[in-house]
Amino acid sequence: MLCIRLQRTGNKNNPTFRLVAADKRSSAKKNPKEILGHYLPTRDPSVFEFKKDRVEHYLSNGAVPSDTVARLLSKAGVKNLEKYMERYTKKRKKNAPPEEEAPPAPPPAAAEEPQPQAEVTEVAEEPKEEAPAEEEKPVEEATS
Repeated sequence: MLCIRLQRTGNKNNPTFRLVAADKRSSAKKNPKEILGHYLPTRDPSVFEFKKDRVEHYLSNGAVPSDTVARLLSKAGVKNLEKYMERYTKKRKKNAPPEEEAPPAPPPAAAEEPQPQAEVTEVAEEPKEEAPAEEEKPVEEATS
């Protein structure tokens, strides 16, 4: 069975990939049937070039693309590859209780709504009258 997958080439910390059609049982590095294109993810923006007619030929003859190749090809405009894309889901921890037994979280709308509070009547405080300031007595200057 044929598959369309990426074959890693390039240097350490500088990966480049070939898009190849190869037998599914053979090693990714050995004996591809045909090189269909290349993918350079480290460039800015990343480069993905391929022979569209040859890719469609292999897909029509029953070749299965890998998950990554299906995502790259669908971004590049090849149709009907959704069935080859895997859905990523979070794995549940072994010791964690199932989600059904966990207490439900409050809905986000309830957290945002202000909760009704008891009416508070404000009592206007009357300003206190200040005690009359002691009047200053005129100081008599001593005459000498």
